[in-house]
Amino acid sequence: MRILLKEKKISNEKASLYIEYYKGYTKTEEGKIKHNRQMETLKLYVWLNPKTTGQKLENKEARRLAEDIYSIRKSEELTGKFGMVNPHKGKVRVIDYFNSLKEKRSGYLSNYGVWVTTKRYIDQYFHKSLTFSELTPELIEGFKKFLDVEATTKYGTALKHGSKYSYFNRFRTLVKAAYEEGYVTDVRLLKIKSFDEKEAKREYLTLPELQLLAATECKYPVLKRAFLFSCMTGLRWSDVHKLKWQEVRDEDGLCRIIFTQQKTDNTEYLYISKQARELLGERSAISDRVFVGLQYSSAITTELLRWSMKAGITKHVTFHTSRHTAATLLLAHGADLYTVMKSLGHRDIRTTQIYAKILDEKLKEAANLLPTLNIEL
Repeated sequence: MRILLKEKKISNEKASLYIEYYKGYTKTEEGKIKHNRQMETLKLYVWLNPKTTGQKLENKEARRLAEDIYSIRKSEELTGKFGMVNPHKGKVRVIDYFNSLKEKRSGYLSNYGVWVTTKRYIDQYFHKSLTFSELTPELIEGFKKFLDVEATTKYGTALKHGSKYSYFNRFRTLVKAAYEEGYVTDVRLLKIKSFDEKEAKREYLTLPELQLLAATECKYPVLKRAFLFSCMTGLRWSDVHKLKWQEVRDEDGLCRIIFTQQKTDNTEYLYISKQARELLGERSAISDRVFVGLQYSSAITTELLRWSMKAGITKHVTFHTSRHTAATLLLAHGADLYTVMKSLGHRDIRTTQIYAKILDEKLKEAANLLPTLNIEL
């Protein structure tokens, strides 16, 4: 595209200054040439034959302003506003740009993990030399189909819907950032829809199930203490695992935990029950971890399932089940949504409302549990 500063005679005395955007030409079926031009009227005018000093000054000022606007438009062309990719940015590799976005999230462990996994699938589908100038809607649609049909976990199983949604949305984040920074200019890249978001099933334990679990022996006592503690407090695995004694405050007969959430990097202030405090055990050095020996491993995951089955629980129990359990127990025993939201460290109350919806479904089921009466009226 060429950008030109021009003027057009509008009367015998004056001309109008304007900018022409010339985008080439096409040929009709009859062989006629059709030029593609767009005009931007600047509303600046010059005298064709200035006679006075005043008219000459008006011309000088009008042309100066027109040149300034013309310079701005040329600069905008270089940054891609008019559909012309900056040649230097267009040559940037997609994977390099993704890596830069990924590393900006390195301080947030759980979110960073999703970015790392997304990169693994990008490496599998796209050629490592792919640049932004080569990125097309068709390629992005192909990546979406790859996640939906072909991609597998490291264990060889198909991706769950929530995983597809998360990974593809990370790639869409890349495309949006690249568009805003002038690496791509094709707006069609932004219009590719993600997977439909489906509400994930939240497995949780009822109070009777939790009591069964508490009364059942576990191969790893530290796992039992940590899991039950999370059921009573709602702390995530990452926060339970790294919890140190300096974050546990025993004050005036109460216990409060002051910690930084691993996922959100927010500081939280959480009062815990007397029984939850007992699960922490005896205090040691402030820099010591509370749950010494608790490590993420396949052995721990397997034992958690084995322990649950030994207690007679047939649900698929993971450590995160404890967090869901804490939320549903709080709501079932009278806590309001705002209190539960603050206890779990949710940023959006809509996340907490999902647990209220779970309880509503259980109440509907309970309505049909009463025996049928023989009623004579």
